[in-house]
Amino acid sequence: MTPHTPVGRPLRPQGKLLQEDARRHHRSLLLQQLFREGPASRADLARASGLTRVTVSDLVGEMLADGLVSELGAPAESRVGKPPTLVGLAADSHHVLALDLSETDRMTGAVVNLAGTVLAHHTVHVDGAVGEEAVGLVVHLVTALRAMTERPVLGIGVGSPGIVDSAGTVVDAPNLAWTDLALAERLDDEFDLPVFVANDANTAVLGEHTFGESGDGGLMVIRVGTGVGAGLVVGGSLLHGHLGAAGEIGHVVVDPDGEECACSRTGCLETILSAPRLRRRTSEPGVDGAAVLAEVGTRLGEVLAPLVAALNLHEVVLSGPTELLDGPLLDAADRTIRERTMPISSAGLTVRTSKLGEDVVVVGAAVLVLAGELGVS
Repeated sequence: MTPHTPVGRPLRPQGKLLQEDARRHHRSLLLQQLFREGPASRADLARASGLTRVTVSDLVGEMLADGLVSELGAPAESRVGKPPTLVGLAADSHHVLALDLSETDRMTGAVVNLAGTVLAHHTVHVDGAVGEEAVGLVVHLVTALRAMTERPVLGIGVGSPGIVDSAGTVVDAPNLAWTDLALAERLDDEFDLPVFVANDANTAVLGEHTFGESGDGGLMVIRVGTGVGAGLVVGGSLLHGHLGAAGEIGHVVVDPDGEECACSRTGCLETILSAPRLRRRTSEPGVDGAAVLAEVGTRLGEVLAPLVAALNLHEVVLSGPTELLDGPLLDAADRTIRERTMPISSAGLTVRTSKLGEDVVVVGAAVLVLAGELGVS
């Protein structure tokens, strides 16, 4: 089966590694520099990476042959003497097929380039499909996306609901009736491409971490859709947790006398924060929708405050329907977090909605492939 990003490995290469992976790692160092900082000369890449100029020249030659980088000529302002030749990431040399399976009524896919730009979308309607029928829809979606690009495909990234292990097996996704489904292996066998599958909240946090203008501190993304989950990047690493269940905050009980949850318990956060529940409650006749949203935001803040304090997070990002999340709900969650934590824990904390909108999961799914195949994010 296709390799996956190991649990706990830093998303971005940070220095020289063991000799057996040296060449691949050194190439990742150069690609990461170009990915983050833009075009550079070979001499600049050698200085930034700590590699010798001979090694850099060799690796750049290899990447030029693979089409991953291109030569861009001399910089506009050059010193006296022979000007250096800049090289830059060739963003459209390869494309990624990225999937978001997190919505109940549809599966969305996109063709994404190496710079995280979404070039094309395609959607298939679920219409109640579960089990093998739902797997068939995923295969259909990938087939349609592959027909939408003429570029070489670097890989397939998938953001799936439920608990997903590090091998790309969906351990449990009740809404799709998937249990121990080896989705990465199935898609690898079908398309003969590298495949990376992760929980949709984890893919969302990767999208924000890489392309959402987030800082370098701890980041949590709360994904609000049919269910509620969270993804965390702390210390440059995606947190998976024991058995891959990190971020399952949707099943923290906030009201023991509340409604029954899909997990069979009562009063989970998901029963008040999921998008369908929020829409239902705010549309009831005679209900003050803003007050309902503020109440839910307060409950969310109560759940998040211990996490912000324990991990000293820098950013908390809400991802989902902005008409529900942005405004009273966001304001109440922000206020409650600050009221329930020490000032030093929330100093500099940003609580906001996602800058990537509805594309946050597909962009994050592309990051799974970029990190797994090129070592950049």
